[in-house]
Amino acid sequence: MKYAFSACTDQGRVRSNNEDAVSIDHQAQVVVLADGMGGYNAGEVASHMATELIRTEMARWLAQTRQPPPSSQMRLVFESCVENANQAIFHAAHTNPQYSGMGTTVVAGVWWEDKLMLAHVGDSRCYRLRAGQLLQLTRDHSWLQEQMDAGLITPQQAAQSGQRNLVTRALGVEELVQVESNEFVVEAQDLYLLCSDGLSEMVSEQDLLNLLSTETTLEAKAQELVDTANAHGGRDNITVALVYADGPTAQRKRSLVSRLLGS
Repeated sequence: MKYAFSACTDQGRVRSNNEDAVSIDHQAQVVVLADGMGGYNAGEVASHMATELIRTEMARWLAQTRQPPPSSQMRLVFESCVENANQAIFHAAHTNPQYSGMGTTVVAGVWWEDKLMLAHVGDSRCYRLRAGQLLQLTRDHSWLQEQMDAGLITPQQAAQSGQRNLVTRALGVEELVQVESNEFVVEAQDLYLLCSDGLSEMVSEQDLLNLLSTETTLEAKAQELVDTANAHGGRDNITVALVYADGPTAQRKRSLVSRLLGS
């Protein structure tokens, strides 16, 4: 399986600075996206610490691994990278007064062979487009999600709530963090979208599906997603990362079409 990557970030139409961050290691096939929070520029510091620490530590470990690791080992190491980033952000927040109270959500993925391991904390998300169907692979760690899970409010009520930004987990807030990780099987022509809530709060899932389904480059898709969020108000920073799985199945389909066309 071969993978292609692209990312785009924008401060939006309202915020004075961008506290989102995204980092990609093309060789290790690791993507980390974070949405920071905190006074002054602390949120920006937290998100950049998270993306750089998780990406570099995971890529370093993968480079030292001679053979593709088993899923159990991949999960353990990936979660450890996120936990180490949490410790670093927590320590920085408690030793530097200007960083007091900072934290960040994070969603991170590592693709190897035909597998994806996702790890996330907070409400930054990952979606998968497969065969015309868009599916949210992550579950928000938020107050609203907990209310919906308990049956106290409906998704429609949640969409109109003024408490949409209240997360129940974040890196750097507490000394220990609970990381949620899940493994997925990748199929050829899958398209994965990692994003901050600056996109998911501004663009409906139907619009996401339509934009991701367009016949254009990954770079153009990423920019169009950001532009659409801004067109809908751009109330928060907007960051997206796209990953396309171009595997043997997709290659065989193209070869068949070429033969049928006589090219």
